Parts: sequence; C-alpha cells; structure tokens
Amino acid sequence: MIWRLMSFSALLAGALASTTPAPSPATNTEGGPCRIHNTGRSADCLGRQLDHVPWGQLPSTLEDIDLSYNKLRAVSVNDFRRLPQLRVLQLQYNNISRIDDDAFTYNPFLEHLDIFNNSLEEIPATALKPLSNLKRLFMSNNLYKNATLAADFSKFSKLQILSMGGPLVMGLKKGDFEPLRNIKLQGFAIKCSSNLIYYEPGSLEVIQTWNMGFDMAIDQQPNTLPHMLNDLANKTFGTIQFRNLFEFMYYTGDEDIFQGLENITARRLIFHRGKFNENLLRMALTNLQVTPIKRLTLQYIDFARSPTFVDSGAGSSITNLELDKLDLWYISNPDVLRFDWRFTWFNKIRQLSIQYVYFNSVPCDAWVEMEGVQVLDVSNNRLENSFIFNQRCEYRSTMPNLHTFNVSTNTLTSLKDLSALTREFQRLSVLDCSNNNFGSAEESRDCVWKQNISRVIAHHNQFVSEALHCLPTTVEFLDLSYCNLDQLDMTYFEKATNLKELLLSGNKIKYIPSHWKSPSLQSLALDGNSFGLISMESFQDMPQLSRLRAGNNPYHCTCELHAFIEDTMSTGKVNLTDWPENFKCYHPEAFLNTVISNYLPGRVACDIRLVIVICVATTAAVILILMVICYIFDIPWYTKATYQIIRAKYRAHKEKMTGETEVFVYHAFISYSHSDAEWVRDQLLPTLENNRNPYRLCIHERDFMPGKWIIDNIIENIENSRKVIFVLSRHFVNSEWCNYELYFAQQRAMGKTFSDVILVVKEPIDPNSLPSKYCKLKKMLSTKTYLEWPQQVKQQAFFWEQLRSVLGKPVQTRERLHSAKSITSSVGAESVIELPVEDGRPATRQAKVDGEKQLRKEDVKRNENEMTNLRPIPVAVA
Repeated sequence: MIWRLMSFSALLAGALASTTPAPSPATNTEGGPCRIHNTGRSADCLGRQLDHVPWGQLPSTLEDIDLSYNKLRAVSVNDFRRLPQLRVLQLQYNNISRIDDDAFTYNPFLEHLDIFNNSLEEIPATALKPLSNLKRLFMSNNLYKNATLAADFSKFSKLQILSMGGPLVMGLKKGDFEPLRNIKLQGFAIKCSSNLIYYEPGSLEVIQTWNMGFDMAIDQQPNTLPHMLNDLANKTFGTIQFRNLFEFMYYTGDEDIFQGLENITARRLIFHRGKFNENLLRMALTNLQVTPIKRLTLQYIDFARSPTFVDSGAGSSITNLELDKLDLWYISNPDVLRFDWRFTWFNKIRQLSIQYVYFNSVPCDAWVEMEGVQVLDVSNNRLENSFIFNQRCEYRSTMPNLHTFNVSTNTLTSLKDLSALTREFQRLSVLDCSNNNFGSAEESRDCVWKQNISRVIAHHNQFVSEALHCLPTTVEFLDLSYCNLDQLDMTYFEKATNLKELLLSGNKIKYIPSHWKSPSLQSLALDGNSFGLISMESFQDMPQLSRLRAGNNPYHCTCELHAFIEDTMSTGKVNLTDWPENFKCYHPEAFLNTVISNYLPGRVACDIRLVIVICVATTAAVILILMVICYIFDIPWYTKATYQIIRAKYRAHKEKMTGETEVFVYHAFISYSHSDAEWVRDQLLPTLENNRNPYRLCIHERDFMPGKWIIDNIIENIENSRKVIFVLSRHFVNSEWCNYELYFAQQRAMGKTFSDVILVVKEPIDPNSLPSKYCKLKKMLSTKTYLEWPQQVKQQAFFWEQLRSVLGKPVQTRERLHSAKSITSSVGAESVIELPVEDGRPATRQAKVDGEKQLRKEDVKRNENEMTNLRPIPVAVA
C-alpha cells in the first residue's frame, strides 16, 4: 500500500489502487475475537472476518484499535461510543459503505483515521466534523465521484497527511481543495480515474504540502500534465511522485509535456510504474537539466524504444544532467541505460543505482562516460565476470571519482577479475561484493588491489581459507559473514595490519586459533559458527579488541569456558555484545540449552592448582594414616612373614616334584651358642617337639655320640639331618665352631639347593660388623632370607609358623642304630665320654675303656678350645 502513507522526508508511495494481502488471523487468547494488549490500550482485531465491531469486548481504556481486513459494512454511533480515549482507528480494507453522522462524536481525541479502500460513495464530512485533533486521514480508493471537500475541512488545522480520491473521480475542479488553503500538510495524495476526462487549471494551486503524490493516468489527456506542473510552480517540495502517468499506452506526441518542471523546486522526483519510451524519457531528462531537482527515481517502468527515433550520430541530447542520485529500479528493458545509444547522461551523476534491470554487459564506453560517479550500485542484476570485466576495454583513468562500488547479488566468481577491474579506480575505498560466488581457490589467485581500499563487504559468498589471501590487506572493515568458512588462515590477518572491524558470523568455523595476531582489531563477530571452545589465549594478541559477538555457538560448558567468561566480565576490557541470551551450552548433554550464565562449576573443579594441592594433601594424609596403621599393627612384619611362609611352601612343593626320596634321622640339626642354650631348650625345642606332629631335632647337648670326636659328631649329625638351623646372635659370632659347622653345612649343600640351611637371627646382627674371616656368613646374610625372632609376644606365633613352613611337614625318620641314650646307659663308669658342657667345653670322665687312653692330650686340649667357642651359626632361608 505504497500510496496511502507519506512519511517525513521519505519516498512518497503512490499505490492507491494496489492491494496488500491480509495477514493471517492471530489467535485470540482472551475469549473474544480481538487481542487486547499494552495494558488495555491496544486492540488487534485484524483479519478476524468480523461483520460488526465487537464493542462489548473492547475496554474503555483503548487508544489504538485495528479493525482492518474484515467485513464491516457500516460504522454506527454505538461502535466506538465507549472509547473516549481512542486516538488511532484503522478501518482500511473493509466494505464500509456508510458512516453515521455521529459515529465519532464520542472520540474527540482521534488523531489517525484510515478508511482507505472501502465502498464510501461520499466523503463523510459530517461524521469527521467532531475530529478537531485529526492529523492523518486516509480516505482514498473509495467510490467517490468527485474530490470536492466540504468547508468543515478548513477546521482541521492539525491535519498533516491527507490522501483522497478514487477510481470514479473523473477529474479535478478548481474549488475542490479550497478548504485546505491555509493548512500546511506534510503529505497530500490524490487519486483519479485511469480515464481522466478533465482538469481545471488551478485545482492544485491551493495545496501546501511537502510531499505531493499523483495517482492519475493521463493517457487520454496528456495536455493536463503541464497545467498540473504549473499549479505546483514556485513551491518547494520534498518529493513529487507520479504513479501510472501513462498506464495503458506510450506517449507519441511531439509536445513537451514536462516543460513546467523548470519552475518546480523539489528534492526528489519519482516516476512509479507506467510506460515510458525514449521520447518521453528524453523530454523529462531535458527539462531536469535546468531544474533544481537533484534526485530522480524511475521504478517499475515499462520502457520501450520509440519506433520514430533516428540516431543521427550527432551526439546525445542529454549532456548536462546534474543529479545527486539517479535510481533505475525494476526497468523492464535494459536499453534504458543507453536510451539514446550513449551513456552521457551518467556523466554528472554522483550516485548511480541500477538495480533489477538485469543488463548482461557493460560496454567499454560506459566506464569512460561515468567520470563524475562517486557511488556506483549495480547490485541485484545478472552480471558475470566477463560481463563486468572485458579484457578488451581500456580501464586506465576511468571512474576517477568513484569511492564506493557495489556489485552485490550477482553471479560473479573471480576475485582476480574484480581486482583487475578496480585496479585503476584511483579513489575506490568501499567495495561491496556480497551475495555472489566469490571465494574459490582457483579464481582467487594473483589479486592486485588498489591500496586505498578500506572497506570490503563480502558476506554470503563461498570462501575457502586459501581465498583469503586474495582479499585486499589495506582494509579497516571486512565482512565475511555467511561465507561457509570452516577455518581461518592466520597469515592474512597478520598482513591486514589496519583491520579494525571483522565480521565472521554465520560460518562453519570449528575452532578459534590461539595467538590470533591482529594488533588493530577493535570489533570481532564470531556468532553462529561451529566452535565449542573459546579462551582468552585466542585474543591475547589483540590489544585493541573491545567488542566481541560470539553467541549461538555449540559451546562445551567446561572450566575453560567458565574461566573465559569470568575473566572477560571481571576485566571489562572486552564487551560481549550478545551476552547472555545467545550463549548456551551444547555439551555435555546434561547442560544442553542451558544459558551459560547459569553454568556455575565449583571452584575445586576448575582450579587446577587447588586440585593439585588437595590431591597431594589427601595422598600424604592417606600415606601417613597407612604408615601409622602399619606401625601399630606391624603389618610389614606380618607381610614379610607371610611371604616367607609362602616361599617355603613353594620350595617344599618343588622338592617334592623333583622326586626326593632320601630319609634322614633328624628333621633338623640346630647349631647355637652356649649363651642361647636356654632359649633353645625353653622356646625352640618345646614348640617343635611337643605337638601332635613333632619334629626330631638334633642338639649337641643331648644327641651327640659320646666318645666321638666333636668334628665327627658335627659332620655325622649334619649329614643325618634334613635341615640345619643356625641360631645367630652376637655370642654365636664369637664361637670358633660356627665356622666349622657353617663350612660343613655348605659342603653338604653343594650340588643341592641352599634351602637346607635355615638362619634364625635371635638378635640383630650387622653383616658389615662381622670379622673378615666370616666371609661365608656375610655372604649368606646378604644373599639368603633369614628368620628374625620377634621381641613382641604377639608376633612370635607367626615366627613359629614361618619356621614350620621352612622345615616342612614332619615326615617319618629312620631310627639311629645306637642312640645317645642307649650308648650312655651301656657305658661303664670307667669310660671316658666327651660331652659339651655348659660353657661349651668338652668334659672328661674316668672310663674303663683302654682305647681312650690313646687320646692325645694335644687333641683333648684342641677340642676343649674348640668347644669353648662353639656357638650357633646363622641360617639363611632361601
């Protein structure tokens, strides 16, 4: 509905006869046909198919009600009687044919009334009379047969915008608008029949308005246009619009019907719709050359060549058209660009906009003629690389004043060709190449740009990261939004040292590189991409960054993201422009669609230093507790003891597997010092011998054969024992016999395992403190596992269990032919028997055995000395 509303300093729309599709009905949530909102001040009844005003639902506080696009047929006094505060009433696009004279009596504050496109046969002057505050009145496109205003319209001193007329108004008379003589309007629009019959000169002379709109076809009366222009002479307008000036046929007359333009002062002239041929366009442009009008718009024009026009080759008739802006939009024939076969009419145009003309080539002479153009907009056409850049053209010194070039929304693909075209544009600073197909790697090589380009708009293209190298590096503003970028090439940004604002919204960037160097960047947009992680490390090399838009990304709600947000908010250096509504969690699933501002992880979870401290402290505490527990319950000792028991059982099983069948007299031979004899008699022997499965043990005090040499007894009993137990103590080390017994035990073990030797450490012994002559004992203490006699009573049960495990299960032993007891009982009083005494020395008795008299005194002396030093030898447990 372009025609019905003329706003301040804007394009005067002239679509009085056009229709706008009715919006779809909105859902009513209050039990009635209308939606009441704005705390009872507004009512939306648009498109409800109403055939009457639902006044019973409308609150008395209403100020604005929209009843457009319904089926109302009349407006009565009761419809708005209960709305004394009503200011805006929209009744357009109904079928209203009657408005009661007192319909608005109770609405004195009504300012905006729209009854456009109804079926009124007369202007409702009586009904409008009470509306002294009326500012905007739209009543055109009704079934009025004339446009005469009643005298009461002179009282509408506040009226600003008025549209009137309709398809049945056949012409205008001089007195039709007399009541408006003293009213200064912002906008006035008049609609007449497409078959205009009459126009009296002076009909529009009384109109004082800033924006003037005509919706009347002068096909049958083209001579009325000079009279209309004459009525507008010597006045100043913001916009003058002619809609459908020639609606059905092209003007073929010879009279210059635009000759009155030279007397009109206006900022903008619009020709909206209608038929133009080159003769009519030439008439308009010729007169515009001598008018103060500085802006011309031709839109939705059906342009055609004039069949009678002949180009004499003498040159163009339009050479001095000075316009601030020329808009050529939606022209049916691209020949309008060179309507007289030349482009000279563009020469003194400062801003040239050619849109939706769909021209497919730019002749070489066009670039030469546009020397005065500063802004060139050829967007929304069908330009291709070869159409806009012709290698046969000479572009040197062309477009000397061009600073803004817009080629958006075409089908261009080659950045190289675009750079070659603009290379000679000496003042070019702004380039808009958006909505094309730029960005392929193949057509984005060897680009050479003018060094003064500071602004590049390239959104909605298809860029690959390699193509960034083909962009100018002198830019201060770069828009690469919606370009399908999946990664960024940091090399380009390092070269673009002047870049201050960068837009990368709506791409597919999967990660933000760390240490992104852009020293001048102040504003960065990264919203709508595909990265889930972001950190301050990415922007630490952007010292000037102050604005960041990074919402609508699939963020991973992690400590790193939380730290970034906290740091950004606390420092305040970077402003997150779309925070917090566009920042939501995407991962993990538990936080899906959670607003990141509500994501508050614990300090322990995110502070790695605190986590380390807690872990170290916890570990130290656990270790300390375990050490205390081990100390209290002697766990290491029990563990070691259990390990030794298991190893002993394993060795016994291994020996059994080897098929050992040897049977011994004793289960073990015990070697010990005299000082440890009490422990052996009171502790060791009772424990091993006094149980259900006793062990047979050999000790020298009880089991040595009387009358035998000490050495022979030692050797024989060691050989007849399955194991040899050495009870180690400091006294044992001082006994000379330990070396003998240890040596004999080692000799017996040659060729076998050393598991037959058992070391029992009754009191701690440092191997390094032993004399050097006890090298064998040192070696065994350092290489074999030995049993330690625990001082604590509660641990001694484990000691005996270990010892039994080392000794193995008691097995049957063979009886000795002559036990010590039997021998002792059969010997007479005169026998001399050598037995170890309490101090370890052998004692002599008088015996009746003559053979013993041969014993040499030296040997007795030696034996006594040896027995004096007899002590247990340590046994290592394998």
